[in-house]
Amino acid sequence: MLEGKATVEDTDMPVKMQLQAMSAAYKALDRFDVLDCRSIAAHIKKEFDMIHGPGWQCVVGASFGCYFTHSRGSFIYFKLGALRFLVFKGAAS
Repeated sequence: MLEGKATVEDTDMPVKMQLQAMSAAYKALDRFDVLDCRSIAAHIKKEFDMIHGPGWQCVVGASFGCYFTHSRGSFIYFKLGALRFLVFKGAAS
């Protein structure tokens, strides 16, 4: 696992859900190699789909760009070590 504390860069999620996102990230980093961003993202997405219903998306990496529409109250962008995590529930534009 990466050492250190997750730092929230931007969010509109309730605090409880933010903590769940960061907890899922820690669990994924315990389970997968830090370079296996696809498996880390899949783990977080599946956990959020199970807890909060389907439609969640997750992007993990050291550097990425994105543009998306999300459901209100379902977005978090945080960093943990060198990795960045984007978790959100998609919405129709």
